[in-house]
Amino acid sequence: MLAPQEPKGLVPFTKESLEAIKQHLAEKHNEELEEEELKPNSDLQDGKELPIIYGSLSRGMVSEPLEDVDPYYKGKNTFIALNKNRTIFRFNAVSILCTLSPFSTVRGATIKVLVHPFFRYLILISVLTDCIFMSMSNLPKWGPAIEHTLLGIYTFEIIVKLIARGLCTGSFSFVGDAWNWLDFSVTLFELIARYVPVNLILKLQTVRTLRILKIIPLNQGLKSLVVILIHCFKKLLGVIILTLFFLSVFSLIGMGLFMGNLKHKCLRWPQENENETLRNSTENPYYIRETKTFYYLEGERYALLCGNRTDAGQCPEGYVCVKAGINPDHGFTNFDNFGSALLALFRLMMQDYPEALYHQILYASGKVYMIFFVLVSFWFAFYMASLFLSIIAVAYEEEKQAASEKPKNIISTFKQSVMELQERDETTHIEMKTRSSASMNTSLGILEDPTFRQKEELGNSKKLCPLCWYKFARTFLIWNCSPCWLKLQEIFHKVITDPFTDLFLTMCIILSIYFLALEHYPMSEGISQLLSLGNLVIIAIFTIEMIFKIIAMHPYGYFQVGWNIFDSIIVLLGLVELYLANVEGMALFQSFRMLRIFKLGKYWPTFEILVLTLGNSLEALKDVILLLFTFIFFSSVFGMKLFGRSYKQHLSHTDSDFQLPRWHMCDFFHSCMNVFRILCGEWIETLWDCMEVAGQPQCVLFYMMVILIGNFLIIYLFLALVVSFGTYNAVKAEESNEAKNLQLAITRLKAKISCVFLKILCKKQSAPKEVVDHVNDVYVTENISDHTLSDLSNSQDVLKDNEVGNGTERNTMTENEKLSLIPSPSGSETVPIASGESDIENLDNKEIQSKSGDGDSKEKLKQSSSSECSTVDIAISEEEEMCYEREKAKHLKNGCRQRSSLGQISRLSRKGRIWQNLRKTCCKIVENSWFKCFIGLVTLFSTGTLAFEDIYIDQKKTIKILLEYADMIFTYIFILEMLLKWMAYGFKAYFSNNWYKLDFMVVVVFCLSLIGKTREELKPLTSIKFLRALRVLSQFERMKVVVRALIKTTLPALNVFLVCLLIWLIFSIMGVHLFAGKFYECIDPISGERFPVSEVMNKTQCESLVFNESMPWENAKVNFDNVGNGFLSLLQVATFNGWITIMNSAVDSVGINMQPSFEYSIYMYCYFIIFIMFGLFLPLSVLISVIVVNFNKHKIKQGGSNIFVTATQKKQYRELKKLMCDDSQRPVPRPGNKFQGLIFDLVTSQVFNVIIIVLICFQVITFMIQSDGQSAQMQTAIYWINSIFVMLYTVECVLKLISFVCHYFTIVWNIFDFMVVIFSITGLLLPVTVGHSLVPSSLVPMILLSRIIHILRLGKGPKVFHNLMLPLILSLPALLNISLLIFLVMFVYAIFGMYNFAYVKKEAGINDVSNFETFGSSMLCLFQVTIFAGWDGMLNAIFNSKWSDCDPDKINPGTGVRGDCGNPSVGIFYFVSYILISWLIIVNMYVVVIMEFLNIASKKKNKTLSEDDFRRFFQVWNRFDPDRTQYLDSSKLSDFAASLDPPLYMAKPNKGQLIAMDLPMAVGDRIHCLDILLAFTNRVMGNDMRMDKVLSEIETGFLLANPFKITYEPITTTLKRKQEAVSATIIQRAYKSYRLRQNEKNRSDIQTLNGDRDLQPSKEGDCFDKAKEK
Repeated sequence: MLAPQEPKGLVPFTKESLEAIKQHLAEKHNEELEEEELKPNSDLQDGKELPIIYGSLSRGMVSEPLEDVDPYYKGKNTFIALNKNRTIFRFNAVSILCTLSPFSTVRGATIKVLVHPFFRYLILISVLTDCIFMSMSNLPKWGPAIEHTLLGIYTFEIIVKLIARGLCTGSFSFVGDAWNWLDFSVTLFELIARYVPVNLILKLQTVRTLRILKIIPLNQGLKSLVVILIHCFKKLLGVIILTLFFLSVFSLIGMGLFMGNLKHKCLRWPQENENETLRNSTENPYYIRETKTFYYLEGERYALLCGNRTDAGQCPEGYVCVKAGINPDHGFTNFDNFGSALLALFRLMMQDYPEALYHQILYASGKVYMIFFVLVSFWFAFYMASLFLSIIAVAYEEEKQAASEKPKNIISTFKQSVMELQERDETTHIEMKTRSSASMNTSLGILEDPTFRQKEELGNSKKLCPLCWYKFARTFLIWNCSPCWLKLQEIFHKVITDPFTDLFLTMCIILSIYFLALEHYPMSEGISQLLSLGNLVIIAIFTIEMIFKIIAMHPYGYFQVGWNIFDSIIVLLGLVELYLANVEGMALFQSFRMLRIFKLGKYWPTFEILVLTLGNSLEALKDVILLLFTFIFFSSVFGMKLFGRSYKQHLSHTDSDFQLPRWHMCDFFHSCMNVFRILCGEWIETLWDCMEVAGQPQCVLFYMMVILIGNFLIIYLFLALVVSFGTYNAVKAEESNEAKNLQLAITRLKAKISCVFLKILCKKQSAPKEVVDHVNDVYVTENISDHTLSDLSNSQDVLKDNEVGNGTERNTMTENEKLSLIPSPSGSETVPIASGESDIENLDNKEIQSKSGDGDSKEKLKQSSSSECSTVDIAISEEEEMCYEREKAKHLKNGCRQRSSLGQISRLSRKGRIWQNLRKTCCKIVENSWFKCFIGLVTLFSTGTLAFEDIYIDQKKTIKILLEYADMIFTYIFILEMLLKWMAYGFKAYFSNNWYKLDFMVVVVFCLSLIGKTREELKPLTSIKFLRALRVLSQFERMKVVVRALIKTTLPALNVFLVCLLIWLIFSIMGVHLFAGKFYECIDPISGERFPVSEVMNKTQCESLVFNESMPWENAKVNFDNVGNGFLSLLQVATFNGWITIMNSAVDSVGINMQPSFEYSIYMYCYFIIFIMFGLFLPLSVLISVIVVNFNKHKIKQGGSNIFVTATQKKQYRELKKLMCDDSQRPVPRPGNKFQGLIFDLVTSQVFNVIIIVLICFQVITFMIQSDGQSAQMQTAIYWINSIFVMLYTVECVLKLISFVCHYFTIVWNIFDFMVVIFSITGLLLPVTVGHSLVPSSLVPMILLSRIIHILRLGKGPKVFHNLMLPLILSLPALLNISLLIFLVMFVYAIFGMYNFAYVKKEAGINDVSNFETFGSSMLCLFQVTIFAGWDGMLNAIFNSKWSDCDPDKINPGTGVRGDCGNPSVGIFYFVSYILISWLIIVNMYVVVIMEFLNIASKKKNKTLSEDDFRRFFQVWNRFDPDRTQYLDSSKLSDFAASLDPPLYMAKPNKGQLIAMDLPMAVGDRIHCLDILLAFTNRVMGNDMRMDKVLSEIETGFLLANPFKITYEPITTTLKRKQEAVSATIIQRAYKSYRLRQNEKNRSDIQTLNGDRDLQPSKEGDCFDKAKEK
């Protein structure tokens, strides 16, 4: 709500004002309707600055009570007070509950204190000081005195607020503000802590940390942001409930599958000096403790897990698999009870260390259960993350739109107010102009228009300076000396403005970056001297550049440009570095060399725009960033106070050497790092340590608080940055002169190079210009005849550009050969087809019209797009005939022979007709659908055969021989297909299609693999067979669509990706400067641990250690010794895989050739924190924003449809949407039999449905209370409870069978319930028949648990679940297409891994479960990498390439391959490329779901009705009109309107609105369905121009759907009937009043007549006699 159009001035609050308020309150009940329409003005909220349109603020009004200016608060017992900054403070004026009168002197004084800016600053400084003291582990001696002082200040603040605001007089009283409750509680606990025993002080000190949150109400931006976030969090409640629901279901499934399995270990058997037997373990499964009798892998802390299934982990010889001991990971990782299972599933959903968990499960249960982890850790995690992102994005968009609409209205209001106030007070006018921009700021801090910001900054930069500075600048900074000097300036100006100067400087910048990236360890002396010399040269060049520019531009003009100031700083730092080069400890200045990289921004507009956008975004989102850091600080201090002492008291629980672990909370820095690690997604390991020392409840609650709230803030900030960076494409920053000069220089250089080549070519063949033009014309004509319409339309611009250019640039051959992989929006292949066979109707007509030119050109294109092998007759134009004649003459002249098009073949030639028929036949073959299907099947078979070539193929001779023959057959088939297409399409058309190029490459791969089998030296050629799978891309349209869409959304982001890569280069170079050569350490070869510094201090001592044997001085496998290794290290940090090891090495680093020491350089953590913020978070936001923008752009081009689906799937989208919105089942007719009818009414009632849902929930609760090792009595009780549930479900099934009869099995849900009952009964009887030991106890509960899916059923469960699942279901076609591509990529990389890493030594991440020995194991590894889990361990195993790490001569049984070493280079390429590709695909998956969610949300906001709204209307109608009479009783209309879905929904009370609709009514007070629908539609659409069309379509559609509608004449309307009812009521009341008056009159007459009783009979007798006589 905006300020009033004619705001009144500020009026003092007096006693008369208070009396007027009281009178208003007395009359309030008469104005209820008006009061409901008013809303608080967001610009006049408490804490906001009063807009200037309310007039100037005189001194007498400062800190004095004033009448409230917000109309909403008129008459609400409020008044305001303003400080000198015009900040609004609102108070209640009621004098109750010890609240002083607003005219009281004491209250007035406290109000003045409260509103004074100094009071707020005092509290803020006190809170900040308190935060510093709370972050200290040990306070100084004077610390308690400061704390007492701060406590006094807080107490004084509370007293002031109590007096000024009152205790509980309204919403603006002390109690009415939740932040005051927090202050009072913390202060009270702090006061109590002064007088309580010591053991309670620690707990009360923990409560004191809540004081940190007081920063929020002291900052108006943070306070407003918290309100917005709370509103957003309310919208997330549905998602949170759905997440808990799915987590609970998956946890119960995990309990049923894996309960007790993680206790299965390999035990040495028989044991020495032991008499127990294995049978005893069944009686007491915990009789064997964790001892060394278990089998341990090398370097592992916990015993090897095993299982009894064939695909589970097997024990080595001499060991047997038994259930014994405790669960792994301190006993916290298990599925033995619901709580542990829920924690494990939450861990999988958050994808924290998931590889360890599923390795444990696969070892203990079998590899088949990988399906469970794929479902949970990929699809479920993806779906939940998409939901959270979507809801927060919708909430953010709503707030953004609301905030963007306010300034537009405020500007118009301000302009009108300016005109009014300008005549009154000129001073006020000036003040308003200076303050107008500030008052327009919204409470959100959303990014404003960049152009507006630039203008504002430009205006601020042009502020007037003192006159003396101008005199100084003209005298000393503008050098206009002698004419010789001016001539020199002119020469220098020409030099610095020359384009080739900027090209030279750009090359120098690139060269300096190359020099920076060339540094490495160890570095030879020659390279070191070369780099030093190069640094000197670069500094000299930049210094000369600066001098030349200063001379040419004068110092005054030079320092007016920001880039020049930056250049001067770089030069100054470089000169200081040279001066201090020999000073010890000044090597820090070398790090400033990296600032030279930013000089590229001057010549690279993209880089400059992104930096400006980043600055604007961070400034606009400063409140969100500040709130996030406040939460991190609070969590760190809270964790330190809560768990710090527990870590120190329980050291033995976490480390056997009684040393604090790396990740603890004993001090603020470590606690802050722990919180940061939790927010990065690595929290489970530190949670285990915390639960060991402090117990499970406190740790779980603290960690859940940090995870949920922290991730909520991070996601909100991330989406805000994505939206902010989304304006990147819209921002067109003015290109600098340097960038223009650089482009001009490159253009000139290209022209000169082209000219030189042209001269060389002209000397070899001096063809006249006419001949060249003739050749170009012939090529263009030939090109037109051999390409599709889409290719031609795409090439029109290229042809025009070449025609406009000079003679050297007119060669169109090279330009037209660069055809895109995206042939057309329709997704058809780029092959020449005849106009009669064209599928041109599928193309986007708008694109064709925009690219094809006028109508004449369109006709030419249609004629020239004919296929050479088409069966349609080709009409050859005169131009083609002329071109053919000219081409034929040229060919005869040059003596050369080239291929001619079909249209150019003489029809009179017999050979020509044979050739034509042959090509037509070939075209028919390759275009035949059966041929395409056959090739597709062959492609699938040839791809599938690759999966059989694992390490065991040599042991399967028959399969190996079959695969060899199959390869030959596949090769011949694909060669034959290629030859047919060559004949049909011609070479030019074939190789113009990129899909055919891919097919050709695959054929070459087939041929090379066959050649590689013939000779031993060519055997490496067989390793490229994995590329055969790529042929699948060209055979299936779904994958083609996804690849095209990925190219559309990704290629435009390439420029931004290079900028992000440059940022990573900066961090990599910085890492080389900080850590190069410092990750080496001396390792004990026996224990594998690092020697302590007390024993070994450096490399020399390590090499001269005991027994004259040098100890291994080893380097970390992932390090920063060069830029390449730095990039790999940063990638591991960015994916949070192996980053803890890298940070540990960095933190322990001491120096080059020095033994690392524990946390010697602890503040090196800051390097990684900065990288995660500025090298990961911000670039990720930029890349995703560009992808989203491109996705939306191409989606709009395709008419709003999803770009990841095919044309057929687009047609299926509506059917899928109808399936989700419809109940999809026809109503079952009610049986005529009374008994069956009663049962039918029972089973179809809502109460019965609720009872069934309650039974399902109770059954789930029964499952939850089960645990591993429960007593026999508990098992018996669970068995009988499950039997009762089975019996009840059986009764339900029988009742429905009786009532539905034959219709029972027509409903899918009934069939599902029937199968559940059958399987449940079988599960109960099975243990009796085959034995309890063979049937798991969880079988029946698992079967019954499947019924919980009814909660998600449309119309049965919560509606919010359906709304949240709708976007996912509608996105399924696109997600399935993308999933197919992911699977293909995984398949290709799995085969590649089998060929290269099958025999790698098993250690680190490669083990019996995750390896590349077979296709299945390779797919497990690739799935692990897909979710960015544990790929660092696999890469570490592949890094084993030295003799000390592996055995290159190891014999692998069953194969002829020797060795178990890896190939580091291939391994790096393998994992890095797969991570980038999979990340790109998964990001687009998220974009698809989120955009679908936003699309649905935007449709709901708009005042439009869709087909789904009408469908849901009729679904509700069917419930109220089961007999399908098309009429509804008027008494049910209110309930019907309240049962509808938005936007047709009308909440109760709604009878007044329904009556006002004036609906026509038939006999019996019935209303027709169509009349109700039209009236409700009119209510929603309003005065929309589309209203008439919509209403006519509704009526026509209804009449078509109901052709037998009985016409009727309405006898009245709802409004008339209401008027009649009101009239009848009035008449009844009048008659009743009349009767009452008559009765009163009769009673008075009776009393009068009682006195004349004697007279009355005589009169009556006389009358009787007279009557008788007559």
